[in-house]
Amino acid sequence: MKELMQKIIEFRDERGWSPYHNEKDLALSISLEANELLENFQWRTSEEAVAESKQNIKEEMADVLIYLLQLADKMNIDLEEEAFKKMEKNAVKYPVNKKK
Repeated sequence: MKELMQKIIEFRDERGWSPYHNEKDLALSISLEANELLENFQWRTSEEAVAESKQNIKEEMADVLIYLLQLADKMNIDLEEEAFKKMEKNAVKYPVNKKK
């Protein structure tokens, strides 16, 4: 994860984009890219979308991840650590013995 983060930040900085990547705009970009991902599934079954648009789906997923990692960097958040914490919280909230 750290190597990927370094590559993303290097890419951004080489292009001088850092001043434009504030928390609000990064959050907006995550939402926009997530919606572009969702467009692949509009009016199709999951199977159709994956069969017809898998490459685009992968690219949109990568865009979401890239913006998310930039937001985490900007806010000095260890996203991997937070994901583990959230999984622990979810395990308490949704225990296995209560599954349907």
